[in-house]
Amino acid sequence: METGVAETFRNGIVLITGSTGFLGKILTEKLLRSCPVKNIVVLVRRKKELNASQRVAKIYQQTLFDRIRHEKPDFIKSIKIIEGNLEESALGLSLNDHNWMIENVNFVFHCAATIKFNETLELASKINIQGTEHLLALASKMKNLKGFVHVSTAYSHCPRKEIKEEYYTVPVTVTELKNMLVDNVPTPKIIEDWPNTYTFTKAVAENMILTNENCLPISIFRPSIIGCTKSEPEPGWLENMNGPTGLISGVMVGFLRTAPNIGTNITDIIPADYTVNALISVMWDTVNRHKQSNGVNKVPKIYNYVSCVESPLTWGRYIREMHDQYYVAPPLQSMWYGFYILYSNLMVGSILRFILHRIPGAFMDLILVLCCKSPKMLRMYAKTECMVDLLYEFSIKQWKFDNENTRQLWLSLSKDDRNMFQFSLKSFDWKSYIESYYYGIRKHILHEDLSNVEEALSKNNKLLRLHQLCVVLVMFITFHLCWMFMNYLF
Repeated sequence: METGVAETFRNGIVLITGSTGFLGKILTEKLLRSCPVKNIVVLVRRKKELNASQRVAKIYQQTLFDRIRHEKPDFIKSIKIIEGNLEESALGLSLNDHNWMIENVNFVFHCAATIKFNETLELASKINIQGTEHLLALASKMKNLKGFVHVSTAYSHCPRKEIKEEYYTVPVTVTELKNMLVDNVPTPKIIEDWPNTYTFTKAVAENMILTNENCLPISIFRPSIIGCTKSEPEPGWLENMNGPTGLISGVMVGFLRTAPNIGTNITDIIPADYTVNALISVMWDTVNRHKQSNGVNKVPKIYNYVSCVESPLTWGRYIREMHDQYYVAPPLQSMWYGFYILYSNLMVGSILRFILHRIPGAFMDLILVLCCKSPKMLRMYAKTECMVDLLYEFSIKQWKFDNENTRQLWLSLSKDDRNMFQFSLKSFDWKSYIESYYYGIRKHILHEDLSNVEEALSKNNKLLRLHQLCVVLVMFITFHLCWMFMNYLF
């Protein structure tokens, strides 16, 4: 009889890379709260003036860990901090740490990656490919390794229209890529049909794992767009402006006023806590499969974790229901009334950006200069529009995903495991999730609690009247110019 998911980790030592990132933090919290692990080992690099221990100390003070702080006040004692760097050979580990991990680590969750779409190919390769290569080399020496799960992305092979839970060829091998980077081959020539260095390097890393030369008990986990948490450890927790969060935040505060018309397209958002539950379950399945195969080398299994197969959500519904919550509790720090004009034509989009972003931005920068402050609005608009452009292909393009392995994994869980590690998206309640998402942005991104709602509504009504006045003035000026032009012609 198979051991339950949580029991698989009993007295085990779990290594997590990327533990300081969004997914890594939630994974750490869930494992410590729900699984009887002996230790969580977090591999953390020094950053600026902070060493690994100092960085970790700040992280575990976050509200994400309030629940486990209440349930297990001494949870910090179960965390072992090791300073290292994926970009360095041997992960930049000291000899003692290197040997300790070889002797003690049982499970490896490789979550670390650079997820910047516009990262240079050289740096993206160092982190996403070479970092994985270094970790695999270490894992191959681990004497008691039971499972290794590599976190990739559902869009690793985005040039394809259909993405199944299988391997696909890439233009270059790891060795060829290294040589091309040394020879300064232009990035577009290397990545070919991939839209960015992130998805390309993830695809190359997957194919490197495919060979599984070290006979590791390994699987690949491909999540799509990770949103806020659904319920654990609290509803609506998030911490960054990546993806849809940045778009909605910009609209909420009246900063972003025009965007591409993508309403009928599917947005493949998945809740962060569900993603972690699926990830932990994949490790359980990986361990069991390796046991059943008696350690014989097999092709690593792939799990696509997506929402579009069982519970598709359109961008239109996502944005519309977010806006419904805006009318109930707008942000107090809004700079303008929240509205947006969608465009389908890129030329029209450029004109709208100039009128709705650049002109107001230049006006605000002028006021800042007159007040002896540094101008920032035009710079912020340039950065935001760049982010929207980078996400554009993933907003307009639709993929057909297969997630049979993930669905079969769900069916293989016991009733107790399904309750503790919920990740099925069948009949998912998007309405309550989007509501939690909105208030999560308000609380964790904009840092506003619900005590200011009355004041925020009052301010928003004033901004609405000002917005309506500006609309009337623009219409009047436009009509007057048209009238003058017609008189000139006739």
